[in-house]
Amino acid sequence: MNIGLYQSASALSALERWQENVSQNITSSQTSGYRKRTMNFSTQTGGELHFEKRSRLGGESAIPMTFPKVNTGISFSPGETQPTKRELDVAIQGEGFFEIKSQDGTLAYTRSGQFQLRADRTIVTGSGAEVMSDGGAPITAISGTGAITINRDGTIVQGDTSLGKLAVRKFPDNAALTPLAGGLFAANGTAPQSVESPDLMQGYVEGSNVNALREMVDLVLISRAYEANQRIIKAVDDQMQKTLDAIG
Repeated sequence: MNIGLYQSASALSALERWQENVSQNITSSQTSGYRKRTMNFSTQTGGELHFEKRSRLGGESAIPMTFPKVNTGISFSPGETQPTKRELDVAIQGEGFFEIKSQDGTLAYTRSGQFQLRADRTIVTGSGAEVMSDGGAPITAISGTGAITINRDGTIVQGDTSLGKLAVRKFPDNAALTPLAGGLFAANGTAPQSVESPDLMQGYVEGSNVNALREMVDLVLISRAYEANQRIIKAVDDQMQKTLDAIG
């Protein structure tokens, strides 16, 4: 068995996964609240290669076989806060996620605060999911009573009427969250905790934390590494063919 051939093939597979992550990051770099998908590489053993020693003592020796291992994750570093001047746009300063109820009734969490009013004046996300209050209910505006103000603690006021307080939740370990489409995350059974003193900014949204230029550089690195491993596989294949031809 030619170990180099299998190691290079394993490297190609790891590079393909890296390229998928980078492509997703670039595609979603303009999505509000999107969190960058990360990857790092380590090695894992795959047994030992035994061979006979060429010495007067003889005997056998072994070399451990290692293969690349891909470790994926998510970067929860904050994105850049961008002004929009829209009254239903709000950005979280510091920790926490907005809690929303998807159309199938499940709860999800996001850093994207691009909200709008549904026909019945319920505050929803761009995809139509209801934005939850701190009490676990949707928030509904009153018709014709003035502008909506969102205070720094998440309290929503329309005219002299309090509509409720935005639910801002946090988790003991963000790594336990599962990413969904559109910058959303599922809690996977982990109980969220309320952020006691949230710091919100009305008229702003938080962008993604993706550096598109950095991702483009990674694409170049992936391409070069892929080509290098392809050359190794071709060289090993040519050498094996020469050996077979020599054997006859």
